[in-house]
Amino acid sequence: MAEDHAFTTRVTCTAPVNIAVVKYWGKRDEQLILPINSSLSVTLHQDQLKTITTAAISRDFTEDRLWLNGKEEDIGHPRLQSCLREKGDLSEVARMGSGSACRSMFGGFVQWVMGEDADGKDSIAQQHRAQAVVPERMAQMIRHIQQRDFEAFGELTMKESNQFHATCLDTFPPIFYLNDISKQVVALVHRFNAHCGKTKVAYTFDAGPNAVLFMLEETVGEFVEVVKRSFPPKNNGDQFLKGLLVEAATPSEELLSAVVRDPSPGAIRYLLLTKPGPGPTLVENADSHLLGADGLLRSKSS
Repeated sequence: MAEDHAFTTRVTCTAPVNIAVVKYWGKRDEQLILPINSSLSVTLHQDQLKTITTAAISRDFTEDRLWLNGKEEDIGHPRLQSCLREKGDLSEVARMGSGSACRSMFGGFVQWVMGEDADGKDSIAQQHRAQAVVPERMAQMIRHIQQRDFEAFGELTMKESNQFHATCLDTFPPIFYLNDISKQVVALVHRFNAHCGKTKVAYTFDAGPNAVLFMLEETVGEFVEVVKRSFPPKNNGDQFLKGLLVEAATPSEELLSAVVRDPSPGAIRYLLLTKPGPGPTLVENADSHLLGADGLLRSKSS
């Protein structure tokens, strides 16, 4: 909501997180943040994960200022200045701040087109379109999504993640993003799928050790119980599950004996359950503005 008060205009919006299933493997242009390949992601629902941003403008303001997570930051940071200077498609602006951030400009499945132009004007995000021209793996992923083929989607998602991290290990010196718990999660997913006789759960990892798992709603309850038995929470489950509510399920003893091996108590702090969701949203409630009419950060009590 845009609000005029004491010659100040404030606008607040929220933006979601996205998780790539076909990865962004690096840049061909560091200054323009242009990727070496197209990528495809899932936008997660803002009910569980989001950022909130307020912008305020006024003729009375004498300088630009920025607060991030309640702390004033340097407004002259090159990436930030690139965003402020950029004009055009909003995904172009987002790309100048952080490449993969441009995929959060839409909901659902989103592709970041690598583009070909030297100025990067054609390197933008777009909500998935069937007629898009993409590399083979992108084309396969889009086809699986269109056909609602979760097994094929899941298998390709895991292969893409594995190839990305194998490449990181093949650099010199090698880059280690996954830790021992990450590897245990990978093994657990494969044992679960093998017992079920098909791909019911898929993992992907970005540049870090935290797993993102995809599964259909019908699988969630059972797999959550498997995770709780494989990585027993130290606090007896309190706050171990966050986000969406999980319907209780009782895995069979056959499943548990085949899948759960060498439990690691406390190795996983919590599970955050969410689902695909929409893109950025304009906030209508004026009380949600992070900045006051004077352009300064509002206190939490105000």
